[in-house]
Amino acid sequence: MHEQLGASLTDFAGWLMPLRYGSETAEHNAVRTAAGLFDLSHMGELSVTGPGAATALDYALTGQPSALRPGRARYTMISAADGGVLDDLIVYRLADEEFLVVANAANAAVVSAALAERAAAFDAVVADRTDDYALIALQGPRAAAILAPLTSADLTGVKYYASYPARVGGREVLLARTGYTGEDGFEIFAAPDAAEYLWTELTKAGASDGLVPAGLAARDTLRLEAGMPLYGNELTSDLTPFDAGLGRVVKLDKPGDFVGRAALADRAQQPAQRQLVGLKLQSRRIPRHGYQVLWNGKPAGTVTSGAPSPTLGMPIAMAYIKPDVAAAAAAGSTGLAVDIRGNAEPARLVELPFYHRQS
Repeated sequence: MHEQLGASLTDFAGWLMPLRYGSETAEHNAVRTAAGLFDLSHMGELSVTGPGAATALDYALTGQPSALRPGRARYTMISAADGGVLDDLIVYRLADEEFLVVANAANAAVVSAALAERAAAFDAVVADRTDDYALIALQGPRAAAILAPLTSADLTGVKYYASYPARVGGREVLLARTGYTGEDGFEIFAAPDAAEYLWTELTKAGASDGLVPAGLAARDTLRLEAGMPLYGNELTSDLTPFDAGLGRVVKLDKPGDFVGRAALADRAQQPAQRQLVGLKLQSRRIPRHGYQVLWNGKPAGTVTSGAPSPTLGMPIAMAYIKPDVAAAAAAGSTGLAVDIRGNAEPARLVELPFYHRQS
C-alpha cells in the first residue's frame, strides 16, 4: 500500500517504514489543519494479564497503573535500578486483570524482557503481542469528523487517553484517543489482516476533509513542535525522568516498592544538573541532534532534537542546557547560540511546547 502511494521507505528499528509520501512539510501542515494517516505498526505491544497484573506493573514502572480504571490510559516510563529511562510507554487498562503496554519499536525487546523479569514474582503473565496488531493513527482537527461515519463508537464520549473496543469499518478494533502529534486524534489497534482495508476506508472517508498519508518525517516535526520527547534524543538510559522535566510520571508516593525508586527519590532531592528547554533560532540554519549550545561563546549544553518548524516558519530545537544559563536566558539575557558547523547562530529560549492546538 505504501509503495503504491509512492512512499520513500526507510529502515526504522528493523521495520521498513514510510518516511514521506511527497512533501513532508505538506504532510505536517495537513495534520495541523485537517488530518493525517500514519502507519505505526512498528510500535511494540505487550500484554500483562492475571490477578497480579496491576501490582506487577506498579512494581515494574515509575507510574501507578493500578490506579487506572478500565478503558483509560496513561503515559509512563520504565526505569533501570539507577533511575535511567529504559523507555517511555503508554499503558492501557483494558480490564481489571488486563493491560496493554505500548513501547517504542527500538526498545520493545528490552521492555518485554524487563517486564517479564519484574512480573515473575507476581501472579501475572507478560506476552509480546506485537505480531497481533497493526496500528494506524488518524491525527488532526478533522480526525473525529472523518472517523465518526465509520465507527460504532460515540466519539463525543471517547475522552483523551481513553480506549474502547469498537468497530471501525465493520472490523473489531481497540480505539484509543491518543497520539504523538499535538493534535486531537485516534490510534486504531487492529488485526494485521484488517490493516489495508482500514487504511483504504479511512482514506476514502477523509478525501473531502483533506486527509493525507503522513510519514515518519512529519511525525517527528509534529512531535517536536508539541514538545514531546523522543527516546534516544530527550530520553536515554543515562537520564532520569527528572532530567527531562517529567518527574510527574514518577509516583514516589504509591504503595510498595518499584524498580528505581531509591535512585529516583534521591534524584528528586538533588539540584538539577541540566534543564530541557526550547530554542527558536534567528537564522534559517537548522540545529540538529548533538550540536553544541553556547552561552557567550562557551559550551552550555547540547541539542537533542532540531528541525525547521512548518507551523512557526523558523528552525526550532529542544536542548539540554545548564540550569543557570536557562535562568539567565529566561530572564532576558542574551548570549544563547547554537554552534552550527562552526558558526554561532543566535537562539532565543522559549517555554515548551512550541505549539498548542486550538481547543
